[in-house]
Amino acid sequence: MLELSKLEVSYGGSTVVRGVSLNVEGTGTCAIVGRNGMGKSTLLKSIIGMMPVRAGSIRFEGEDVTREPSYRRVRAGMAYVPQGRMIFPNLTVEENISTGLETGRYRSIPDFVYEFFPVLADMRSRKGGLLSGGQQQQLAIARALVSKPKLLILDEPTEGIQPSIIKEIARTLGRLGQELGISILFSEQVLSFALNLSETLHVIDRGQIVRTAKCDEVDVDDVKSFLTI
Repeated sequence: MLELSKLEVSYGGSTVVRGVSLNVEGTGTCAIVGRNGMGKSTLLKSIIGMMPVRAGSIRFEGEDVTREPSYRRVRAGMAYVPQGRMIFPNLTVEENISTGLETGRYRSIPDFVYEFFPVLADMRSRKGGLLSGGQQQQLAIARALVSKPKLLILDEPTEGIQPSIIKEIARTLGRLGQELGISILFSEQVLSFALNLSETLHVIDRGQIVRTAKCDEVDVDDVKSFLTI
């Protein structure tokens, strides 16, 4: 589904992502964990096309998309949920979701979106800025889903969300992969969430992938050493 090969990404003269190579299999779920400032967000932004790549390649379903603009990657089947959600606070829930239709394959919001996120169905007319953090995260995911993605990319989906809602989001993302056949790639600092949701875990440190393992084979203590200050 997704293949990164020796990817390098820079901010100005500073290299933030250093020679990253990894694969996301079709209908697979992959987590990238690491502390703040280790390159997680920069890596995901480069995959969706928000950050230019200095070296290396990005292939999606066998096609080289390294230099393609974001909107073409979305049309090809990628969707991105940014860190901090970035919903439109003055638009209603329904209007927020509808913005995802612009480059998607649906002409209107499909019923399954509200089936996966029933709380949003009850709040269709409420402005996004009046939702809780967890509800806004669900809204951001719903907005991404209406583009009918093959690969859903999420940047720290648990940030600023209470534990009970984190569990709910984990269950919903798991269902998305199983019932809609969507591959999922996400960055995270909460190791328990990453291990619960993903099949493969990558640890990023100072812009490099330093550990890779199947989640049922992860050395938890070793990984935690890269997540603590």
